Amino acid sequence: MKERGWLIAIFLFTSAAIYYLHYLIFRDPHHIFIFMIGDLAFLFLDVMLVVVVIEQLLNQREKNNRRNKLNMLIGAFFSEVGHGLLQQLIPLIQSKEKIKEKILFSSTWSKPDFIKAAREVKEIPLVISISPKDLISLRDYLLPKRDFLLSLLANPTLLEHEPFTNLLWPIFHLLEELALRPEEMSNLPLSDLEHLKNDVARIVSLLLEAWVYYVAHLKEKYPFLFSLVIRINPFSVAPTPIINQ
Repeated sequence: MKERGWLIAIFLFTSAAIYYLHYLIFRDPHHIFIFMIGDLAFLFLDVMLVVVVIEQLLNQREKNNRRNKLNMLIGAFFSEVGHGLLQQLIPLIQSKEKIKEKILFSSTWSKPDFIKAAREVKEIPLVISISPKDLISLRDYLLPKRDFLLSLLANPTLLEHEPFTNLLWPIFHLLEELALRPEEMSNLPLSDLEHLKNDVARIVSLLLEAWVYYVAHLKEKYPFLFSLVIRINPFSVAPTPIINQ
Protein backbone atom coordinates (compact mmCIF):
# COMPACT_ATOMS: atom_id res chain seq x y z
CA MET A 1 0.00 0.00 0.00
CA LYS A 2 2.86 2.33 0.85
CA GLU A 3 4.53 1.57 -2.50
CA ARG A 4 1.29 2.41 -4.32
CA GLY A 5 1.14 5.77 -2.50
CA TRP A 6 4.65 6.57 -3.65
CA LEU A 7 3.75 5.57 -7.21
CA ILE A 8 0.70 7.89 -7.21
CA ALA A 9 2.83 10.73 -5.85
CA ILE A 10 5.42 10.21 -8.60
CA PHE A 11 2.75 10.27 -11.31
CA LEU A 12 1.17 13.45 -9.92
CA PHE A 13 4.55 15.14 -9.60
CA THR A 14 5.53 14.16 -13.15
CA SER A 15 2.24 15.44 -14.57
CA ALA A 16 2.57 18.76 -12.69
CA ALA A 17 6.19 19.11 -13.82
CA ILE A 18 5.26 18.63 -17.48
CA TYR A 19 2.43 21.16 -17.23
CA TYR A 20 4.82 23.61 -15.56
CA LEU A 21 7.39 23.02 -18.30
CA HIS A 22 4.68 23.73 -20.87
CA TYR A 23 3.90 27.00 -19.08
CA LEU A 24 7.58 28.01 -18.97
CA ILE A 25 7.97 27.42 -22.69
CA PHE A 26 4.70 28.86 -24.05
CA ARG A 27 3.47 31.13 -21.23
CA ASP A 28 -0.08 30.21 -22.12
CA PRO A 29 -2.13 28.96 -19.11
CA HIS A 30 -5.32 29.32 -21.19
CA HIS A 31 -4.07 26.71 -23.64
CA ILE A 32 -2.95 24.42 -20.80
CA PHE A 33 -6.41 24.43 -19.20
CA ILE A 34 -8.12 23.80 -22.57
CA PHE A 35 -6.13 20.61 -23.06
CA MET A 36 -6.45 19.64 -19.39
CA ILE A 37 -10.25 19.85 -19.50
CA GLY A 38 -10.30 17.98 -22.84
CA ASP A 39 -8.11 15.22 -21.40
CA LEU A 40 -10.29 15.05 -18.29
CA ALA A 41 -13.41 14.67 -20.43
CA PHE A 42 -11.78 11.86 -22.44
CA LEU A 43 -10.73 10.15 -19.22
CA PHE A 44 -14.30 8.93 -18.65
CA LEU A 45 -14.42 7.46 -22.17
CA ASP A 46 -11.06 5.83 -21.53
CA VAL A 47 -12.31 4.27 -18.29
CA MET A 48 -15.44 3.07 -20.06
CA LEU A 49 -13.36 1.38 -22.78
CA VAL A 50 -11.12 -0.33 -20.22
CA VAL A 51 -13.78 -1.34 -17.70
CA VAL A 52 -16.72 -2.16 -19.96
CA VAL A 53 -15.33 -3.22 -23.33
CA ILE A 54 -11.85 -4.60 -22.68
CA GLU A 55 -12.82 -6.22 -19.38
CA GLN A 56 -15.78 -7.87 -21.12
CA LEU A 57 -13.48 -9.24 -23.81
CA LEU A 58 -11.05 -10.55 -21.20
CA ASN A 59 -13.88 -12.14 -19.22
CA GLN A 60 -15.19 -13.83 -22.37
CA ARG A 61 -11.72 -15.10 -23.18
CA GLU A 62 -11.33 -16.47 -19.65
CA LYS A 63 -14.77 -18.06 -19.88
CA ASN A 64 -13.81 -19.77 -23.14
CA ASN A 65 -10.57 -21.03 -21.58
CA ARG A 66 -12.48 -22.49 -18.62
CA ARG A 67 -14.98 -24.12 -20.99
CA ASN A 68 -12.15 -25.68 -23.00
CA LYS A 69 -10.54 -27.04 -19.84
CA LEU A 70 -13.89 -28.41 -18.69
CA ASN A 71 -14.50 -30.13 -22.02
CA MET A 72 -11.03 -31.67 -21.81
CA LEU A 73 -11.89 -33.09 -18.38
CA ILE A 74 -15.21 -34.43 -19.62
CA GLY A 75 -13.41 -35.96 -22.60
CA ALA A 76 -10.91 -37.62 -20.25
CA PHE A 77 -13.81 -38.97 -18.17
CA PHE A 78 -15.55 -40.58 -21.15
CA SER A 79 -12.26 -41.94 -22.48
CA GLU A 80 -11.22 -43.43 -19.12
CA VAL A 81 -14.57 -44.32 -17.51
CA GLY A 82 -17.69 -43.13 -19.30
CA HIS A 83 -17.62 -45.12 -22.52
CA GLY A 84 -16.73 -48.37 -20.79
CA LEU A 85 -19.39 -47.72 -18.16
CA LEU A 86 -21.97 -47.26 -20.91
CA GLN A 87 -20.97 -50.65 -22.32
CA GLN A 88 -21.47 -52.14 -18.86
CA LEU A 89 -24.84 -50.51 -18.28
CA ILE A 90 -26.57 -50.77 -21.65
CA PRO A 91 -27.25 -54.55 -21.36
CA LEU A 92 -29.03 -53.82 -18.06
CA ILE A 93 -31.51 -51.40 -19.68
CA GLN A 94 -34.71 -53.19 -20.61
CA SER A 95 -35.99 -50.08 -22.41
CA LYS A 96 -32.81 -49.64 -24.49
CA GLU A 97 -34.64 -49.95 -27.83
CA LYS A 98 -36.52 -46.71 -27.10
CA ILE A 99 -33.26 -45.02 -26.17
CA LYS A 100 -31.52 -46.43 -29.24
CA GLU A 101 -34.02 -44.67 -31.50
CA LYS A 102 -32.97 -41.32 -30.05
CA ILE A 103 -29.25 -41.78 -29.72
CA LEU A 104 -27.89 -43.27 -32.96
CA PHE A 105 -25.91 -40.21 -34.01
CA SER A 106 -25.05 -39.41 -37.60
CA SER A 107 -22.87 -36.89 -39.41
CA THR A 108 -25.99 -34.95 -40.46
CA TRP A 109 -26.95 -34.07 -36.88
CA SER A 110 -26.91 -30.39 -35.87
CA LYS A 111 -26.85 -28.83 -32.42
CA PRO A 112 -30.69 -28.75 -32.10
CA ASP A 113 -30.74 -32.50 -32.87
CA PHE A 114 -28.43 -33.20 -29.94
CA ILE A 115 -30.40 -30.95 -27.58
CA LYS A 116 -33.61 -32.70 -28.60
CA ALA A 117 -32.04 -36.14 -28.14
CA ALA A 118 -30.72 -35.27 -24.66
CA ARG A 119 -34.15 -34.05 -23.60
CA GLU A 120 -36.01 -37.05 -25.00
CA VAL A 121 -33.56 -39.60 -23.57
CA LYS A 122 -33.93 -38.03 -20.14
CA GLU A 123 -37.74 -38.35 -20.37
CA ILE A 124 -37.78 -42.06 -21.32
CA PRO A 125 -38.77 -44.18 -18.28
CA LEU A 126 -35.87 -46.45 -17.39
CA VAL A 127 -36.46 -50.14 -16.70
CA ILE A 128 -33.33 -51.69 -15.21
CA SER A 129 -32.73 -55.40 -14.70
CA ILE A 130 -29.71 -56.28 -12.59
CA SER A 131 -28.28 -59.45 -11.07
CA PRO A 132 -25.53 -60.13 -8.52
CA LYS A 133 -23.28 -61.12 -11.43
CA ASP A 134 -23.87 -57.71 -13.04
CA LEU A 135 -23.04 -55.95 -9.77
CA ILE A 136 -19.76 -57.86 -9.47
CA SER A 137 -18.89 -56.89 -13.05
CA LEU A 138 -19.64 -53.23 -12.28
CA ARG A 139 -17.52 -53.35 -9.13
CA ASP A 140 -14.60 -54.93 -10.99
CA TYR A 141 -14.84 -52.19 -13.61
CA LEU A 142 -15.22 -49.19 -11.27
CA LEU A 143 -12.79 -50.04 -8.46
CA PRO A 144 -9.64 -49.52 -10.59
CA LYS A 145 -11.09 -46.15 -11.65
CA ARG A 146 -11.45 -44.89 -8.07
CA ASP A 147 -8.36 -42.67 -8.00
CA PHE A 148 -9.25 -41.17 -11.37
CA LEU A 149 -12.79 -40.35 -10.22
CA LEU A 150 -11.43 -38.80 -7.02
CA SER A 151 -9.06 -36.61 -9.05
CA LEU A 152 -12.00 -35.37 -11.12
CA LEU A 153 -14.08 -34.60 -8.02
CA ALA A 154 -11.14 -32.66 -6.57
CA ASN A 155 -10.68 -30.57 -9.71
CA PRO A 156 -11.93 -26.98 -9.10
CA THR A 157 -12.84 -26.56 -12.77
CA LEU A 158 -15.70 -29.05 -12.38
CA LEU A 159 -17.25 -26.97 -9.60
CA GLU A 160 -18.47 -24.63 -12.34
CA HIS A 161 -20.30 -27.45 -14.14
CA GLU A 162 -23.00 -28.70 -11.80
CA PRO A 163 -24.63 -31.21 -14.22
CA PHE A 164 -21.35 -33.11 -14.67
CA THR A 165 -20.60 -33.01 -10.94
CA ASN A 166 -24.11 -34.40 -10.38
CA LEU A 167 -23.08 -37.35 -12.57
CA LEU A 168 -19.76 -38.03 -10.84
CA TRP A 169 -21.23 -38.22 -7.32
CA PRO A 170 -23.73 -41.04 -8.09
CA ILE A 171 -20.98 -43.02 -9.86
CA PHE A 172 -18.69 -42.64 -6.90
CA HIS A 173 -21.57 -43.50 -4.55
CA LEU A 174 -22.27 -46.75 -6.44
CA LEU A 175 -18.57 -47.58 -6.35
CA GLU A 176 -18.56 -47.14 -2.56
CA GLU A 177 -21.73 -49.21 -2.17
CA LEU A 178 -20.32 -52.07 -4.23
CA ALA A 179 -16.92 -51.94 -2.51
CA LEU A 180 -18.62 -52.48 0.86
CA ARG A 181 -20.61 -55.51 -0.30
CA PRO A 182 -19.32 -59.08 0.15
CA GLU A 183 -17.06 -60.50 -2.54
CA GLU A 184 -19.86 -62.86 -3.52
CA MET A 185 -23.23 -61.09 -3.87
CA SER A 186 -25.53 -64.01 -4.64
CA ASN A 187 -27.01 -63.88 -1.13
CA LEU A 188 -27.98 -60.21 -1.17
CA PRO A 189 -31.62 -59.68 -0.13
CA LEU A 190 -34.08 -58.39 -2.72
CA SER A 191 -34.40 -55.10 -0.85
CA ASP A 192 -30.65 -54.48 -1.24
CA LEU A 193 -30.74 -55.45 -4.92
CA GLU A 194 -33.59 -52.98 -5.40
CA HIS A 195 -31.57 -50.25 -3.69
CA LEU A 196 -28.55 -50.90 -5.92
CA LYS A 197 -30.80 -51.03 -8.99
CA ASN A 198 -32.06 -47.53 -8.18
CA ASP A 199 -28.45 -46.33 -7.84
CA VAL A 200 -27.68 -47.77 -11.28
CA ALA A 201 -30.80 -46.23 -12.85
CA ARG A 202 -29.80 -42.80 -11.52
CA ILE A 203 -26.40 -43.13 -13.17
CA VAL A 204 -27.84 -44.34 -16.49
CA SER A 205 -30.12 -41.31 -16.82
CA LEU A 206 -27.39 -38.77 -16.02
CA LEU A 207 -24.70 -40.57 -18.02
CA LEU A 208 -26.76 -40.74 -21.21
CA GLU A 209 -27.63 -37.04 -21.02
CA ALA A 210 -23.99 -36.05 -20.43
CA TRP A 211 -22.84 -38.35 -23.23
CA VAL A 212 -25.17 -36.73 -25.78
CA TYR A 213 -23.89 -33.24 -24.92
CA TYR A 214 -20.30 -34.47 -25.03
CA VAL A 215 -20.82 -35.98 -28.49
CA ALA A 216 -22.40 -32.69 -29.61
CA HIS A 217 -19.24 -30.91 -28.49
CA LEU A 218 -17.11 -33.36 -30.50
CA LYS A 219 -19.29 -32.82 -33.57
CA GLU A 220 -18.71 -29.06 -33.35
CA LYS A 221 -15.03 -28.93 -32.35
CA TYR A 222 -13.42 -32.29 -33.20
CA PRO A 223 -15.04 -34.00 -36.22
CA PHE A 224 -12.37 -36.75 -36.27
CA LEU A 225 -13.27 -37.77 -32.69
CA PHE A 226 -16.97 -37.54 -33.54
CA SER A 227 -16.37 -39.97 -36.41
CA LEU A 228 -14.88 -42.48 -33.95
CA VAL A 229 -17.80 -42.07 -31.53
CA ILE A 230 -20.27 -42.87 -34.32
CA ARG A 231 -18.37 -46.04 -35.15
CA ILE A 232 -18.09 -47.30 -31.55
CA ASN A 233 -21.53 -46.15 -30.40
CA PRO A 234 -22.53 -48.95 -27.97
CA PHE A 235 -26.14 -48.65 -29.15
CA SER A 236 -25.10 -49.67 -32.67
CA VAL A 237 -25.82 -53.20 -33.88
CA ALA A 238 -22.13 -53.97 -34.38
CA PRO A 239 -19.93 -51.17 -33.02
CA THR A 240 -16.37 -51.24 -34.33
CA PRO A 241 -13.58 -48.68 -34.70
CA ILE A 242 -12.63 -50.24 -38.05
CA ILE A 243 -13.70 -48.31 -41.15
CA ASN A 244 -15.15 -50.76 -43.66
CA GLN A 245 -16.20 -48.31 -46.37
